[in-house]
Amino acid sequence: MHGLGGLGLRAQAWSAATFLGSLAALVFIWWAAAGLAGSRAFPPPQDVLAFIVTEAASGELAFHLGMTLMRVGAAFVLAMTIGSALGIALGRHRGADRFFGPWVILFLNIPALVTIVLAYIWFGLTEAAAIGAVALNKIPNVVVTLREGARALDPAYTEMATVFRFSPFRRLRHVILPQLQPYIAASMRSGIALIWKIVLVVELLGRSNGVGFQIHLHFQYFEVAAILGYTLSFVAVMLAVELLLLQPYERAARRWRPGHA
Repeated sequence: MHGLGGLGLRAQAWSAATFLGSLAALVFIWWAAAGLAGSRAFPPPQDVLAFIVTEAASGELAFHLGMTLMRVGAAFVLAMTIGSALGIALGRHRGADRFFGPWVILFLNIPALVTIVLAYIWFGLTEAAAIGAVALNKIPNVVVTLREGARALDPAYTEMATVFRFSPFRRLRHVILPQLQPYIAASMRSGIALIWKIVLVVELLGRSNGVGFQIHLHFQYFEVAAILGYTLSFVAVMLAVELLLLQPYERAARRWRPGHA
């Protein structure tokens, strides 16, 4: 057992070293290409890093990152809650799925930009309109994923719940949700990547703060180092969320299944 533990630690260390080496190679290629280009439109990594340090020292970086992260979090919770409920309902009831299926397809194919513009026109340039527009773009994706998960539920567990007379809440908690956890995890991972990109568009079009607003502001002055600085800073935040929250949840969600112990 100790030998297996040591092998696991060495594998993790090798994986981390490979990851860091890959990032170092990417930064080196960026630095070399920027040196060859010699253009203000393609700044080297040290210029972008200097901008990030300056913005962080002034407090501007933390403020705008925080505003964007708040919008991402609110839209994410809203989309996952509504989308999961609708997806499970459609997966469990074929009649409702046949009736509302065309609605799901329609909303899946409406461009995010259209939803954002209409939300701002109908409800004004408000925080609620911004977050609602982002959530509305993600809800159909969650519905589709959870609907497939609900269709794949093992009927044996449902029969067991009926035999033991589970209440609707106990049936949901102990029978349905454990089987749906891998689908929920998949929706969460794909959702967070989609949502933060849409949030930047929402901020660019109708907010006075956030990463998207800052990118739009610096674009007007062709300050590419600033654009890259804010972009990479928020990408780093999203990577931290992925590594520290989403991936551990996904591993935990699959642990109960055979072959994932």
